[in-house]
Amino acid sequence: MQLDWRCAKCLYERQQEHTDNEDYLAEIGAIIDSRREHDTSPYLTWRFHQAYERHFGISPKSYKEEKKQFNDLVLSLEDKLRKQIIESEDPLAAAMVYGRIGNYIDFGAANCVSEEEFLSLFGKAEFNERDREAFESFKRQCAKARTFLLIADNCGEIVIDKLFLEQLRKLYPHLEISVMVRGAEAVNDVTAEDAAYVGIDKYAKIISNGNEIAGTVYEMCSDEAKDALDNTDVILAKGQGNYESMAAQGRHIFYSFLCKCDLFTSRYNVPLYTGIFTEEWE
Repeated sequence: MQLDWRCAKCLYERQQEHTDNEDYLAEIGAIIDSRREHDTSPYLTWRFHQAYERHFGISPKSYKEEKKQFNDLVLSLEDKLRKQIIESEDPLAAAMVYGRIGNYIDFGAANCVSEEEFLSLFGKAEFNERDREAFESFKRQCAKARTFLLIADNCGEIVIDKLFLEQLRKLYPHLEISVMVRGAEAVNDVTAEDAAYVGIDKYAKIISNGNEIAGTVYEMCSDEAKDALDNTDVILAKGQGNYESMAAQGRHIFYSFLCKCDLFTSRYNVPLYTGIFTEEWE
């Protein structure tokens, strides 16, 4: 997804929130101004992190504590959410909607991630009619597919992704399921360690994308990740970062995310934190 001026402005302003160091901010401005046409927000943010380490000799803030906090929070809700999913009219759809709510837990997109606001979103969970066509297509393709790849996004959210995979396996037991995670710490995104911590490895093979970008940049992925992207029958990518780094690149992918910034709310003409499920054809 091509970076527009609103994204560029937001990226710069978020760096201003971290420091007023003129030399650093000048380099950030230069990185933005010299960006290539296909450079995405997750990729540029990764370059900012490299610049930060050069200027200050330390890595940007670690979110390990926040990741554990939200993984533990959603794990404490797991049995309750599973019961609600199973008792719903359409368990797969319910699990997908709940998983999309988990996408709220994003320290890269929000200055403050509130447990209270996160929990309140479950009271507004619904599968919008505009998503229905893509969801029906998703089910048809899973029915005839052999392999399925979920490209994970955030901590906490990964617990509900596990509940989604439970329902997917019930409906389509023939599917070989994999989950792609970040290869190293990237804000509060899921790594292999996080995935194992919440137990999703019991339902899927874990694949590392081989890097610490908060998105999926094909050219920088591990060989295993590239093979999965090239050869999996059905791909579901979670979160704005994956959408931003993968959309409009000639792949057939389903995307599920919450609209968490002005660019996405205006693109889809929806309020903040509205869920979107969409299919992009090749």
